[in-house]
Amino acid sequence: MTFMIRGVAAAMTVGRNPRRLQWWFHLLVAGVLLALMLPVQAAGTLDRIKASRTIALGYRDSSIPFSYTGNDNQPWGYSVDLCTRVAAAVARQLGVEELQLLWVAVTPETRIAKLKSGEIDLECGSTTASLSRMQEVDFSLPIFVDGASYLSRRASGIRRIDDLAGRKIAVAAGTTSERSLVAVLAQHRLSAEVIAVSDHQQGLASLLQGKADAYFSDRSLLIGLALDAGRQTDWTLGHETFSYEPYALMMRRNDADFRLAVNVVLARLSRTREIYEIYDRWFGYLAKPGARLDSLYYLNGLPE
Repeated sequence: MTFMIRGVAAAMTVGRNPRRLQWWFHLLVAGVLLALMLPVQAAGTLDRIKASRTIALGYRDSSIPFSYTGNDNQPWGYSVDLCTRVAAAVARQLGVEELQLLWVAVTPETRIAKLKSGEIDLECGSTTASLSRMQEVDFSLPIFVDGASYLSRRASGIRRIDDLAGRKIAVAAGTTSERSLVAVLAQHRLSAEVIAVSDHQQGLASLLQGKADAYFSDRSLLIGLALDAGRQTDWTLGHETFSYEPYALMMRRNDADFRLAVNVVLARLSRTREIYEIYDRWFGYLAKPGARLDSLYYLNGLPE
């Protein structure tokens, strides 16, 4: 409205010049159209979901056991379970009887771009919430806490970090693990060949094919890869943990209503301890939650 009032006032000062008046008229029309368009462009994720009756969920195809493609070619995993809980709650909140779940595969290189472009509404993977990423996207409450380490074939003789000297180390490009590996090698003054791969499955393949001596990633992901590869006694997982990796569900920035809808679900799961049932489904065969994860679940249990 401010734009229109100023425009009318200015138009009154141009006298009876028809061309000037016509120019101001077109300017006013453009201002009105722009004002009408802004609410549509600013529509939040919840509005878009309600209008389309569809929520687009991004998933990783090889981040076992967080997010991966199962034998039935459907998404499975800890993060996938959390996102389906979120989708069900969003449907109830919006009063949508049938909400279609559109699953979209993403990679470390494409996940942020697909989120910002609107191709996905929520990313359900193994993404670390970091301050640098918050310049582009937003995150839910943390859903897991992990740290980087390395996986190798037992026959390689790699037992500690110093054994990586002169070796070939694979790491997924575009991940926090990639940055952590560079820092770890510099800190320990180790010279090694870093091989960038596109995803975790390619990292495992590089080990199986002898193209790399170790794969550097988060511990839980490495355990999942070793279990998926079979013959678990053939693998060795490093004892050290080199980073702090708080995983979260990733969403677009500046959408407080959608972020709240997601966090309400995650807080309820922690508050009622249902989160432990989901954890046991995907990690119970490994171990019970450690002190850090117990603390995270406790702190996530925000009251209504």
